[in-house]
Amino acid sequence: METLSPKVSKQSGPSIVWVIPLLTFLVGGWLIVKTLSEQGPRATISFKTAEGIEVDKTKVKYKNVDIGVVEKIEFSEDFSRIILTVDFIQDSEKFLRRSTRFWVVKPQISLRGTSGLGTLVSGSYIEIEPGPGAAQLHFIGLEKQPVVKSDEQGKKITLVTQNLGSLDTGSPIYYQGLLAGEVMGYELGNDLRSTYIHTFIKDPFDQLIRGNTNFWNVSGVNVSMGADGFKIQTESIQSMMLGGIAFETPETLEQVTTKIDNLIFTLHKNHESIQKHAYTKKIKFIMFFDSSIRGLSLGAPVEFKGIKVGSVLDVRLEFDKGSTSFRIPVLIEIEPQRIIERGIQDEGTSHETLNKLVERGLRARLQTGSLLTNQLFVELDMHPGAPLNLIGSNTQYPELPTLPTSNFGAITESIEELSG
Repeated sequence: METLSPKVSKQSGPSIVWVIPLLTFLVGGWLIVKTLSEQGPRATISFKTAEGIEVDKTKVKYKNVDIGVVEKIEFSEDFSRIILTVDFIQDSEKFLRRSTRFWVVKPQISLRGTSGLGTLVSGSYIEIEPGPGAAQLHFIGLEKQPVVKSDEQGKKITLVTQNLGSLDTGSPIYYQGLLAGEVMGYELGNDLRSTYIHTFIKDPFDQLIRGNTNFWNVSGVNVSMGADGFKIQTESIQSMMLGGIAFETPETLEQVTTKIDNLIFTLHKNHESIQKHAYTKKIKFIMFFDSSIRGLSLGAPVEFKGIKVGSVLDVRLEFDKGSTSFRIPVLIEIEPQRIIERGIQDEGTSHETLNKLVERGLRARLQTGSLLTNQLFVELDMHPGAPLNLIGSNTQYPELPTLPTSNFGAITESIEELSG
């Protein structure tokens, strides 16, 4: 019986068994290349703490759009800071520049208001503010959210003061009661006495800043009493509690510079103190009164035709042994720069001008400024033909002749005597 054996032949070409691994390799390679080509840049950001930050959860956002996620959290070599490794989406290289800023956004509730309340649900996230400069992959994050964004229009103004008071970062700046800017920060000067305050004035209010712009502190409530009565001044409830600054640019007939890039402005204590620093030239005069000057206090205004031209510096009581009588010398100072068309150039001409005005009838007398406070002020006015009463006992200061207190003031004084 014949035995049949199978015929064995070799297959020409590759075996079908290798097709599947080959396809797997090709697909895997294509996925790797595709993943690498679509992968965005990786950068590091350092903060002092990692509060509110979680791996694979904390996002990096720009204008509320996710552009990255925290991939790793680790310590710096000296353990003083936290290093975050962030994976950004594709084409994010344009965001990562030398001046780019990062900060953590989390819920904040304070007297200034609320911010970041959306993070109560979604969790904290990292905000990015792109800036110019060369490409960079390592950054130092801000510990606080910046008061002013880089794309906000306006000007940065520096103020100097001797007393910061209740001002702080974020304190409001007002112009005629409107919110015009904020305090960005402050630092101690090199003299260890002055404090420099960095502020930002928003557009269009920044266009109002000139070389003669005045800034003053409006923190709290300013209460004063003078010849005009009681004055209570406050800019807003917010400035009462948090502190604030106000500014104004007076309209003048003089030419004022508009180039303020290198100027440092003085922050005055209040609005009244602006006038004290605005007029540098002061001329002192002395006056004598025989009647009571009750209600005349130091700093009381000296007015000419209803316009303040000076203030009272000192009040004394003198006794003349020869005539056994009392008189009251009142020292005042006049600020000639308050008068636009002034002819006083020096001490000599000022005395000559005074003599001419006295010859024409310039006299001083006390007037009641407020019935509520019974405060007095010094009124200067022209009284042609009025008697010239000069004591002439003080040669240190030129003397201004005086007139008796006005009838209304005398009536008020009589009423006080009767009621007392």
